Amino acid sequence: MKEILQGDKGLPSNVLDQAMCVLVFPSVKKVAAGIGGSYGRGVLVCRQGTKMDGAWGEPAMYALDQESLGLQLGSTATDFVLVIMHNKGVDAILNGKTKLSADAAAAAGPTGAQATGYNAAAMSSDVLTYSRSKGLFAGVSLEGVSIDTDNEANKKLYGKEIGPKEIVTGAPEDVPAAEPLVHLLNATSPDRK
Repeated sequence: MKEILQGDKGLPSNVLDQAMCVLVFPSVKKVAAGIGGSYGRGVLVCRQGTKMDGAWGEPAMYALDQESLGLQLGSTATDFVLVIMHNKGVDAILNGKTKLSADAAAAAGPTGAQATGYNAAAMSSDVLTYSRSKGLFAGVSLEGVSIDTDNEANKKLYGKEIGPKEIVTGAPEDVPAAEPLVHLLNATSPDRK
């Protein structure tokens, strides 16, 4: 997250300032040998408050899955950051398995000069997507990617069964492992008020 927030080719602060939630999937593996696919685990962090316009809250764990067909060889690892801009996107992701573009409109996120005048309220994209591969960030299309709650990881993190809605809207205890990410988000984009 630190790296994507730096420089003019990453996630612009004015886009993050308008965001309701952020999903970070580091090192998503894409493995292929004929039939390919991608799989990764990540974290959702949302703003607090009934309008999701406050400080950033505690994390909920998620998994990303994308299947593809066709002749492919090799394997890669890519970092993905999904910025959720509207209630429809938040609701879709918090309600369980979500397929981007089918359940929530997704588009490659703007960078550099394209992002200067970005206004989420005027746009129809619920989720903006960014990726980093081999050190380079860019907006990327993730159409067809499935995102689902990682219930087992949430149970390990909080020590009990807890769903993403309860994490995001409730007040679970602070998670020490999440403090660096939550602190970075709050320092970069304190609130939307």
